[in-house]
Amino acid sequence: MQASLSSVADPSPSSRSSAAERADYFKAAFGKVDRDLRFLMDCLAEVLESLGREEMAAYLPWRGALPEGEAPARIGQIYSIAFQLLNMVEENVAAEMRDLRERQEGLAKEHGLWGHQLARLRAKGFTPEQIAETLGHVRVESVLTAHPTEAKRLAVLEQHRLLYQLMEERGRADLTPSEAAAIREKTVATLERLWRTGEVLMHKPQVSDELRNVMHYLRDVFPAIVPKLDARLRFAWADAGFDPALLRDRLPQIRFGNWVGGDRDGHPLVTPEVTAETLRDLRINALLMLRRQLGHLAERMSLSAWVQPPGTGLIEARDRLVSDLADRALPILTRNTDEPWRQFVHLMQAHLPLDIEEDGTAHERDTGYRHAHELKADLRLLDTSLREVGAARLADGDVRPVLRSVELFGFHLAQLDIRQNSAFHDQAVAQLLTAAGLDGSQFADWPEAERLRFLERELRSPRPFLHADASAGQEADTVLRSYRVVARHIQRNGTAGIGSLIISMTRQFSDLLVVYLLAREAGLVRQTPTGPACILPVVPLFETVDDLEHAPRTLRRFLDHPMTRRSLHWQARLAAENEREPARLVQQVMVGYSDSNKDAGLLAAQWGLQKAQSALATIGKENGIVIRFFHGRGGTISRGAGPTDRFLDAQPYPAMAGEIRVTEQGETIAQKYANSDTAAYNLELLVAGVTSSSVRHEQGPCPDRPLASVMERLSASSMKAYRELLEMDGFITFYRQATPIDALEHSRIGSRPARRTGQATLKDLRAIPWVFSWNQSRFYLPGWYGIGAALEALQTESPEDYAKLTAELKAWPFLNYLFTNVESSLASTDADLMRAYADLVEDEEIRERIFALIMAEWHRTREQLEILREKPMADRRPKMLKTLALRADALRILHHQEIGLLRQWRRYCAEGQQAAADTLLPDLLLSINAIASGLRTTG
Repeated sequence: MQASLSSVADPSPSSRSSAAERADYFKAAFGKVDRDLRFLMDCLAEVLESLGREEMAAYLPWRGALPEGEAPARIGQIYSIAFQLLNMVEENVAAEMRDLRERQEGLAKEHGLWGHQLARLRAKGFTPEQIAETLGHVRVESVLTAHPTEAKRLAVLEQHRLLYQLMEERGRADLTPSEAAAIREKTVATLERLWRTGEVLMHKPQVSDELRNVMHYLRDVFPAIVPKLDARLRFAWADAGFDPALLRDRLPQIRFGNWVGGDRDGHPLVTPEVTAETLRDLRINALLMLRRQLGHLAERMSLSAWVQPPGTGLIEARDRLVSDLADRALPILTRNTDEPWRQFVHLMQAHLPLDIEEDGTAHERDTGYRHAHELKADLRLLDTSLREVGAARLADGDVRPVLRSVELFGFHLAQLDIRQNSAFHDQAVAQLLTAAGLDGSQFADWPEAERLRFLERELRSPRPFLHADASAGQEADTVLRSYRVVARHIQRNGTAGIGSLIISMTRQFSDLLVVYLLAREAGLVRQTPTGPACILPVVPLFETVDDLEHAPRTLRRFLDHPMTRRSLHWQARLAAENEREPARLVQQVMVGYSDSNKDAGLLAAQWGLQKAQSALATIGKENGIVIRFFHGRGGTISRGAGPTDRFLDAQPYPAMAGEIRVTEQGETIAQKYANSDTAAYNLELLVAGVTSSSVRHEQGPCPDRPLASVMERLSASSMKAYRELLEMDGFITFYRQATPIDALEHSRIGSRPARRTGQATLKDLRAIPWVFSWNQSRFYLPGWYGIGAALEALQTESPEDYAKLTAELKAWPFLNYLFTNVESSLASTDADLMRAYADLVEDEEIRERIFALIMAEWHRTREQLEILREKPMADRRPKMLKTLALRADALRILHHQEIGLLRQWRRYCAEGQQAAADTLLPDLLLSINAIASGLRTTG
């Protein structure tokens, strides 16, 4: 269970305040949580009572003892709202406590943020010059996805944002009584709207719905908080005593990516037409964002030519834009005639390739700036002009933030990745071969050597298999049409808005060369003097434990290939042109957390990721290539989640080289970025953490890790225990009946199907619903199973190694991060509820046998963690346990209601009463949604 208040650190000694002066943050935080919750529950009770739902008002949590007996039928909806309010309160209080801590104890005391990271690096002996050197090439990219873990409607998310704003307003110290009354009235009205809206989707969302949600963050949230992030870095830098001049032109590069509309791995609804529409929407919204920023900038450029005559450079640039705009410039020239700086900005705004109709509809037009670097050049000219007349402060405060937006968001807002599964690519190539008159029906089963011989021969030839308009088959047509959409976009707008071609389930070297072949067919390959080069990065995604183990060999062969080397040089040149940065050879590698955990359990998956990243980064260094790791993290510990700063600390040497991409999936997007303060905090954690880790990895010594052999042993034994459970006779029956996986497969919480190919097997089931279903039934099994058995075996068979493990736990960030996450998963389990869900299993022998194994491992793992940590969890993590306790009573009511609904719904389904089952399904989905809101971790 994820808790916002976990970011509130315990008080620690500080030179800026004595122990007597320091606040008791824990007490202050939860005291405010209690007060704010009571206010919101009273408002919600007022809504329910005014609507004649007094029985529901009586069940509202955090107002007193909850009634006993059967809860009202729609309690799930009101509890979902209540949990969302609790989450907002915790988020708001966490932000207030961070501010209080910084005011009282200084920037360096807030763990993971710039002040703390700079002080930490200085304490380790790194100089400001060394830190600034790394800052100059830090590139962090947050990639938004729409996996089916977000269980809330978009209309509901809008109300949540409004409620959070009202909570912020209510916290003002100078609030008058009339203002307080107005806020309460707005809060009650918003809660009534939330109740009347309903939270459960009656139809699966379309990709366009998911894109609209993602676009809100890309267009409205991130551009607004980037200036705050830059200001925080500058202030922390000066507060640390570092020379501000070292930061000039060395601000970290923050980028954003998007998978909605481009990720087609098992997603038939992401058609080429959807991809084309997504690229258009991203570009239009980027231009709208810049239009708005230029409008605000123009308001500030009120400098009079009578006070300070403008230089010739500004006048010449203004005249150039006037000439380009022709008649469109006339209305601008008739206004502000003695304010040439303002006129120049208005002309820049008019030169954006954007038309807006009377009804507000925006369209791109063919005239104006074609590329972002053209607008950047004019903004730099404006910056220079202001400095020439001595207005450097205005240049820094007004122009630089807009210039920064153009640099970070360009005319594309976010880079769209194109992802597809390697098996789908194999089918596409087989169809191409067949259409070309060759026997390609068994291409997927060809031995690797035969596949490579064929691919090498074909890649030396510039000719495509088919004419552009010819059809080869469903898979081939789907891949090639989507690639051609991208090729047309690049021809018109350049590569800045396109990310990578990502291959899910990359198992062997030929899986990567296949993409080069498909790219050639679609016009994404260019001829160079030394041979063909792909203009877009081809990125392997290593997901399973086996694939991670083979990843170093696969990457080495890929980097050694002449086409890869040519492609990397081509892409480096394009990146340097687009972003005006020094060219660096960069190979992106994506690593998956979900499928490796689903296959092998948490410990084996995490250790496999550690080893693979270390080996892959080393291979990159040997080849003079920076490896940009792309971490496919999900919203739960089982899928790679965990505190951002500690996750970055846990990365293996030398994996952090200033370049990183990280997915933000499903419900984590709203949790991290729905509100500006929280969004700024989470992005600062990411950027500051990447910088700190990169300085240490690039310029510090590689630490000795003597426990590699112990970790190998733990990994093998934990995976053995985990796999034995999954492969046990009757396990699938237990899983399908003891969790709500069957109901989840009927849910409408994402546009993507729950299974990749539709087969009813555990292998085909996506890791997201796998984790979601275990968490819903409070087992959290993928986050801890097998670890207790491994630790107990090590303690029995090798007590010396067990003692070393205990000693190294505090010194090795990876170990600490791993076992802290295991402990968090266990803390979120509930033995009584696990038993109640297990009782849904109809076969008594299967039920008791498998449940007994699970509970034995549950007890074993808890006991082992207490031994390792040498203290009970209650003494070490009181904040986490308090946040869990706040939710416990209301969740228990929901879980028991869900169990009853599951039993009844399954009976209807088994008896063929489909109409009755369909009638009951919304209530069941409402229950799932409410529990997801309470747990804050779905998948």
